[in-house]
Amino acid sequence: MIGDLSRPRAVLLDWDNTLVDTFPLIHVAMNHALEAMGHDSWSYEKFCQTIAKSMRDLFPVLFKERWEEARDIFYESYAKRDLDMIKPLAGAEELLVALNESKIYVAVVSNKSGENLRQESSHLGWDSYFDRLVGATDAKADKPAPAVVEFALEGSGIQPGRDVWFIGDNAIDIDCALAAGCVPLIVKGAHENHDNPELDRAERKFDNCKELAEAVRLITKPLG
Repeated sequence: MIGDLSRPRAVLLDWDNTLVDTFPLIHVAMNHALEAMGHDSWSYEKFCQTIAKSMRDLFPVLFKERWEEARDIFYESYAKRDLDMIKPLAGAEELLVALNESKIYVAVVSNKSGENLRQESSHLGWDSYFDRLVGATDAKADKPAPAVVEFALEGSGIQPGRDVWFIGDNAIDIDCALAAGCVPLIVKGAHENHDNPELDRAERKFDNCKELAEAVRLITKPLG
Protein backbone atom coordinates (compact mmCIF):
# COMPACT_ATOMS: atom_id res chain seq x y z
CA MET A 1 0.00 0.00 0.00
CA ILE A 2 1.16 3.56 -0.76
CA GLY A 3 -0.74 6.05 1.33
CA ASP A 4 -4.37 5.04 0.88
CA LEU A 5 -3.71 3.24 -2.43
CA SER A 6 -3.56 -0.53 -2.48
CA ARG A 7 -3.08 -3.03 -5.29
CA PRO A 8 -5.93 -2.77 -7.81
CA ARG A 9 -7.56 -5.70 -9.57
CA ALA A 10 -8.19 -3.53 -12.63
CA VAL A 11 -6.98 -0.24 -14.05
CA LEU A 12 -9.04 1.82 -16.48
CA LEU A 13 -7.17 4.44 -18.47
CA ASP A 14 -8.23 7.48 -20.45
CA TRP A 15 -6.48 7.81 -23.82
CA ASP A 16 -6.12 11.36 -25.16
CA ASN A 17 -3.77 13.49 -23.05
CA THR A 18 -3.35 10.65 -20.55
CA LEU A 19 -1.39 8.14 -22.61
CA VAL A 20 -0.98 9.94 -25.93
CA ASP A 21 -0.79 13.51 -27.20
CA THR A 22 -3.48 13.87 -29.86
CA PHE A 23 -5.00 17.19 -28.79
CA PRO A 24 -3.40 19.31 -31.57
CA LEU A 25 -4.93 17.02 -34.20
CA ILE A 26 -8.35 16.96 -32.56
CA HIS A 27 -8.27 20.75 -32.19
CA VAL A 28 -7.78 21.22 -35.93
CA ALA A 29 -10.64 18.84 -36.79
CA MET A 30 -12.92 20.48 -34.22
CA ASN A 31 -12.33 23.93 -35.68
CA HIS A 32 -13.05 22.63 -39.19
CA ALA A 33 -16.44 21.44 -37.96
CA LEU A 34 -17.15 24.66 -36.03
CA GLU A 35 -16.28 26.92 -38.97
CA ALA A 36 -18.26 24.82 -41.45
CA MET A 37 -21.30 25.15 -39.19
CA GLY A 38 -20.92 28.94 -38.96
CA HIS A 39 -19.41 29.00 -35.46
CA ASP A 40 -16.28 30.82 -34.36
CA SER A 41 -13.24 28.62 -34.04
CA TRP A 42 -12.03 27.76 -30.55
CA SER A 43 -8.80 28.87 -29.01
CA TYR A 44 -6.61 26.03 -27.83
CA GLU A 45 -7.41 26.93 -24.21
CA LYS A 46 -11.18 26.75 -24.80
CA PHE A 47 -10.76 23.49 -26.71
CA CYS A 48 -8.88 21.88 -23.82
CA GLN A 49 -11.57 22.99 -21.37
CA THR A 50 -14.50 21.70 -23.47
CA ILE A 51 -13.46 18.62 -25.40
CA ALA A 52 -13.65 16.02 -22.60
CA LYS A 53 -17.26 15.10 -23.48
CA SER A 54 -17.93 12.53 -26.15
CA MET A 55 -19.22 13.62 -29.55
CA ARG A 56 -22.51 11.86 -28.81
CA ASP A 57 -23.01 14.18 -25.83
CA LEU A 58 -21.34 17.38 -27.07
CA PHE A 59 -22.29 17.78 -30.74
CA PRO A 60 -26.11 17.78 -30.37
CA VAL A 61 -25.74 20.62 -27.84
CA LEU A 62 -23.39 22.62 -30.06
CA PHE A 63 -24.91 22.02 -33.47
CA LYS A 64 -28.54 21.12 -32.69
CA GLU A 65 -30.30 19.35 -35.59
CA ARG A 66 -27.17 19.64 -37.79
CA TRP A 67 -24.94 17.75 -35.38
CA GLU A 68 -24.59 14.71 -37.64
CA GLU A 69 -23.40 16.93 -40.49
CA ALA A 70 -20.83 18.47 -38.13
CA ARG A 71 -19.80 14.98 -37.00
CA ASP A 72 -19.09 13.95 -40.59
CA ILE A 73 -16.99 17.06 -41.20
CA PHE A 74 -15.01 16.41 -38.02
CA TYR A 75 -14.32 12.79 -38.92
CA GLU A 76 -13.38 13.68 -42.51
CA SER A 77 -10.82 16.15 -41.17
CA TYR A 78 -9.55 13.80 -38.47
CA ALA A 79 -9.21 10.95 -40.97
CA LYS A 80 -6.59 12.99 -42.80
CA ARG A 81 -4.36 12.99 -39.72
CA ASP A 82 -0.83 11.67 -39.91
CA LEU A 83 -0.73 8.79 -37.44
CA ASP A 84 2.98 9.41 -36.98
CA MET A 85 2.04 12.71 -35.33
CA ILE A 86 0.38 10.80 -32.47
CA LYS A 87 3.01 10.60 -29.77
CA PRO A 88 2.97 8.65 -26.49
CA LEU A 89 3.30 10.88 -23.47
CA ALA A 90 6.45 10.51 -21.38
CA GLY A 91 6.39 7.27 -19.40
CA ALA A 92 3.13 6.02 -20.93
CA GLU A 93 4.52 2.77 -22.28
CA GLU A 94 6.51 2.26 -19.09
CA LEU A 95 3.22 2.48 -17.18
CA LEU A 96 1.57 -0.06 -19.48
CA VAL A 97 4.52 -2.44 -19.10
CA ALA A 98 4.37 -2.12 -15.30
CA LEU A 99 0.64 -2.90 -15.28
CA ASN A 100 1.07 -5.89 -17.57
CA GLU A 101 3.99 -7.28 -15.56
CA SER A 102 1.75 -7.10 -12.51
CA LYS A 103 -0.99 -9.14 -14.25
CA ILE A 104 -3.56 -6.41 -13.67
CA TYR A 105 -6.61 -6.18 -15.91
CA VAL A 106 -6.17 -3.08 -18.08
CA ALA A 107 -8.76 -1.33 -20.25
CA VAL A 108 -8.98 2.02 -22.00
CA VAL A 109 -12.12 4.09 -21.49
CA SER A 110 -12.13 6.98 -23.95
CA ASN A 111 -14.64 9.42 -25.39
CA LYS A 112 -12.83 9.15 -28.72
CA SER A 113 -14.62 7.05 -31.33
CA GLY A 114 -13.90 3.37 -30.81
CA GLU A 115 -12.72 2.99 -34.41
CA ASN A 116 -10.14 5.76 -34.10
CA LEU A 117 -9.06 4.58 -30.66
CA ARG A 118 -8.35 1.05 -31.84
CA GLN A 119 -6.61 2.29 -34.98
CA GLU A 120 -4.27 4.47 -32.92
CA SER A 121 -3.52 1.71 -30.41
CA SER A 122 -2.68 -0.66 -33.25
CA HIS A 123 -0.46 1.95 -34.91
CA LEU A 124 1.51 2.39 -31.68
CA GLY A 125 1.86 -1.39 -31.28
CA TRP A 126 0.04 -1.27 -27.94
CA ASP A 127 -2.86 -3.68 -28.48
CA SER A 128 -1.23 -6.42 -26.40
CA TYR A 129 -1.19 -4.16 -23.34
CA PHE A 130 -4.98 -3.93 -23.14
CA ASP A 131 -7.67 -6.41 -22.23
CA ARG A 132 -10.25 -4.07 -23.72
CA LEU A 133 -10.37 -0.80 -25.67
CA VAL A 134 -13.63 1.07 -25.16
CA GLY A 135 -14.43 4.20 -27.17
CA ALA A 136 -17.42 6.47 -27.55
CA THR A 137 -20.70 4.69 -28.46
CA ASP A 138 -19.22 1.24 -27.69
CA ALA A 139 -21.20 1.17 -24.43
CA LYS A 140 -24.78 2.30 -23.95
CA ALA A 141 -23.48 5.61 -22.57
CA ASP A 142 -20.17 7.45 -22.63
CA LYS A 143 -18.08 9.03 -19.86
CA PRO A 144 -18.99 10.17 -17.27
CA ALA A 145 -21.79 7.58 -17.14
CA PRO A 146 -20.89 4.55 -14.97
CA ALA A 147 -22.25 2.26 -17.69
CA VAL A 148 -19.00 2.66 -19.61
CA VAL A 149 -17.03 1.33 -16.63
CA GLU A 150 -19.30 -1.69 -16.37
CA PHE A 151 -18.83 -2.32 -20.09
CA ALA A 152 -15.03 -2.01 -19.84
CA LEU A 153 -14.98 -4.64 -17.07
CA GLU A 154 -17.52 -6.95 -18.72
CA GLY A 155 -16.29 -10.54 -18.84
CA SER A 156 -13.39 -9.91 -16.44
CA GLY A 157 -15.19 -11.08 -13.32
CA ILE A 158 -14.32 -7.73 -11.72
CA GLN A 159 -17.00 -5.37 -10.48
CA PRO A 160 -16.61 -1.60 -10.24
CA GLY A 161 -15.36 -0.66 -6.79
CA ARG A 162 -12.44 0.41 -4.67
CA ASP A 163 -10.15 -2.20 -6.22
CA VAL A 164 -10.52 -0.53 -9.64
CA TRP A 165 -8.44 2.53 -10.47
CA PHE A 166 -9.68 5.03 -13.05
CA ILE A 167 -6.77 7.10 -14.38
CA GLY A 168 -7.28 10.21 -16.48
CA ASP A 169 -6.29 13.83 -16.96
CA ASN A 170 -9.63 15.59 -16.71
CA ALA A 171 -12.53 16.28 -14.36
CA ILE A 172 -14.80 14.08 -16.48
CA ASP A 173 -12.57 11.11 -15.64
CA ILE A 174 -12.99 11.85 -11.94
CA ASP A 175 -16.76 12.17 -12.41
CA CYS A 176 -16.86 8.79 -14.14
CA ALA A 177 -14.73 7.09 -11.48
CA LEU A 178 -16.81 8.45 -8.62
CA ALA A 179 -20.10 7.61 -10.33
CA ALA A 180 -18.94 3.99 -10.63
CA GLY A 181 -17.46 3.81 -7.14
CA CYS A 182 -13.88 3.45 -8.39
CA VAL A 183 -10.68 5.19 -7.27
CA PRO A 184 -10.03 8.36 -9.32
CA LEU A 185 -6.39 9.17 -10.09
CA ILE A 186 -5.09 12.04 -12.18
CA VAL A 187 -1.93 12.04 -14.27
CA LYS A 188 -0.77 15.36 -15.66
CA GLY A 189 -1.10 15.45 -19.42
CA ALA A 190 0.58 17.78 -21.88
CA HIS A 191 -2.40 20.15 -22.14
CA GLU A 192 -4.11 20.34 -18.77
CA ASN A 193 -3.68 22.73 -15.85
CA HIS A 194 -2.65 20.44 -13.00
CA ASP A 195 -3.70 23.17 -10.53
CA ASN A 196 -7.33 23.05 -11.68
CA PRO A 197 -9.28 22.79 -8.37
CA GLU A 198 -11.71 20.33 -10.00
CA LEU A 199 -8.84 17.84 -10.13
CA ASP A 200 -8.37 17.99 -6.35
CA ARG A 201 -11.21 15.49 -6.03
CA ALA A 202 -8.83 12.77 -7.25
CA GLU A 203 -7.34 10.58 -4.56
CA ARG A 204 -3.85 11.12 -5.95
CA LYS A 205 -2.30 13.30 -8.65
CA PHE A 206 0.84 12.25 -10.51
CA ASP A 207 3.11 14.55 -12.49
CA ASN A 208 3.53 12.06 -15.33
CA CYS A 209 3.04 8.43 -16.33
CA LYS A 210 6.57 7.53 -15.25
CA GLU A 211 5.83 8.58 -11.67
CA LEU A 212 2.63 6.55 -11.78
CA ALA A 213 4.51 3.53 -13.17
CA GLU A 214 6.88 3.69 -10.21
CA ALA A 215 3.90 3.73 -7.82
CA VAL A 216 2.42 0.70 -9.58
CA ARG A 217 5.68 -1.21 -9.19
CA LEU A 218 5.90 -0.36 -5.49
CA ILE A 219 2.30 -1.36 -4.80
CA THR A 220 2.56 -4.62 -6.72
CA LYS A 221 6.04 -5.60 -5.51
CA PRO A 222 5.97 -9.06 -3.91
CA LEU A 223 6.55 -9.13 -0.16
CA GLY A 224 9.65 -10.77 1.25
